[in-house]
Amino acid sequence: MTVAQLITVEGVGRRFLTTSGIVEALRDVSLFVTEGEFCTIIGPSGCGKSTLLGMLGGLIAPDAGRVLIGGKPVTGPDPRAVATVFQDPGLFPWRTVVENIEFGLELQGVDRQTRRRVATELLGPLGLRDFALKYPRELSGGMRQRVEIARALAADPDIIYMDEPFGALDFLTRLKMRGDLIRIWQQERKTVIFVTHDIDEAVQLADRVVAFGPRPTSVRAVVPIAQPRPRDPNAPEYLETRRKILASMGMADGMRPV
Repeated sequence: MTVAQLITVEGVGRRFLTTSGIVEALRDVSLFVTEGEFCTIIGPSGCGKSTLLGMLGGLIAPDAGRVLIGGKPVTGPDPRAVATVFQDPGLFPWRTVVENIEFGLELQGVDRQTRRRVATELLGPLGLRDFALKYPRELSGGMRQRVEIARALAADPDIIYMDEPFGALDFLTRLKMRGDLIRIWQQERKTVIFVTHDIDEAVQLADRVVAFGPRPTSVRAVVPIAQPRPRDPNAPEYLETRRKILASMGMADGMRPV
């Protein structure tokens, strides 16, 4: 069976004018993501990973090249097709958990009864059932990220972009959230592009890892991962994949992008 190529990036470049001059963030970046794939993008901080996500979401225009979704150029945001989960959850403090999850559907004009049903159905899979009427200030960081993910899923987009969503969480919470995310993805089979600078996060989550180098950023390697999930970080296949990705970025094993 042929898997459809959903997202295509062709020779993309982007420069920014700063107080110290022009900074070239991306140079001739090309990649693709297939329908239903979980793709991670790894690279050092400041290399342009978030800039690329902004282009994929239609928030930033490339200076060169083009971005296509479903074969059509991306010319602006399309919240019905694409949802983004950021590192800092943008939850409304005056809304309860279930009301925050409903927000995207509310923007789409979905009626109140349907919004509540969809939001309530997501509470269980994301471990939020006992927190439906809580406010963001009453939740831990991990719980707030679960609400952000639930809000993205509630809108039923084809594609979800995740920009270092676990970056602010402690190590044990990150491990738990990775497992929860993969379980949800295996149920929903959304197309996911997940940006991180954590090598183990990239390898544990992805069907394929796209490795970026430092600015001006280009694709250093695209590494497919066939190892079944959950992945044993001590398995020879895992360690070899990890080594290959780090080597493509000019790093030795034991080092990590920052």
